[in-house]
Amino acid sequence: MVPRRDGGAEALLDDLARRRADDQWDVAICLTDLPLHAERAPLVAQTSGQRHIGVISLPALGLRQMHSVRAAVPDLVGRLLADASDHRIPPAERAPAETKRRVPAVHRVIGGADSGERRYLASGLIGRVRLLTGMVRANRPGRALLGLSKLLVGAFGTAAFALTTDTIWQMGDALGGLRLTVIMVLGLTALVAWLIVAHDLWEKPSRETPVELARLFNLGTVLTLTLATTVSYVVLFVGTVLVGALLIDTSVLEQVLQRPVNAGDYLALAWITSSLATVGGAIGSGLENEQTVRAAAYGYHPQPGGWRDEKVGERSHTGR
Repeated sequence: MVPRRDGGAEALLDDLARRRADDQWDVAICLTDLPLHAERAPLVAQTSGQRHIGVISLPALGLRQMHSVRAAVPDLVGRLLADASDHRIPPAERAPAETKRRVPAVHRVIGGADSGERRYLASGLIGRVRLLTGMVRANRPGRALLGLSKLLVGAFGTAAFALTTDTIWQMGDALGGLRLTVIMVLGLTALVAWLIVAHDLWEKPSRETPVELARLFNLGTVLTLTLATTVSYVVLFVGTVLVGALLIDTSVLEQVLQRPVNAGDYLALAWITSSLATVGGAIGSGLENEQTVRAAAYGYHPQPGGWRDEKVGERSHTGR
């Protein structure tokens, strides 16, 4: 079971408390890919001493998530066990300081032993940057790249066709580096926008999705797709350079351009060809299965799907 988005950490803790009581666990820790907020700052973790449960938001830990989890979980479990045994003063007062020292993502701790509730918060600016990188990591851009196979096929097909036309050769020779860069950026931007629009990846604020959370989801989606399409562009560029060098003889290219050519001319040709081929890639992406694209770009979006056991407790199942 996964909480509603509008419930945030509290809904997670309520669900986890019921699961802990049903299974008669002493302590339960939930790891979730859902980005959480408290006090207008990213929430790294929250514990409830009275219910002997805690939740850790993996995106708030940034890129080195499992390293930070291994450092944070023993401290949180130790605190919860100390609260359960009512021997709070020695371990409970040290736990927040130890967690802050061992987990760089934690900037400050609010709450106290009297209430049995603690929130571990990240800093404002650095915490948000770490949160975004953690969301992109949860999306696994490599999976997005592999999942959009028809996009790459369409782009390579367009590039192969473009290499056979001498008009493209002349365009590559006439355009300077600045204009080639602008064409490349426009092509990648159009591809990302097409992926989002064609497959309805833009999250709209609603009763279940607050504006701030929707903004985070959208920014994470844009960053994930931008990274994936940039890597695909590099792969396409390298492949186009190799194919161009094999198919286009130097003497033929010199005859069209009416001057001696060098390696830079082949690179410029591959550059303009790859940029134009991204349009073909966008058309190819429209042929992708809806679920394939969503699975590739929406890895961090939580949806009902159950729980699965982990050694440290339970981790929420994710996937749109």
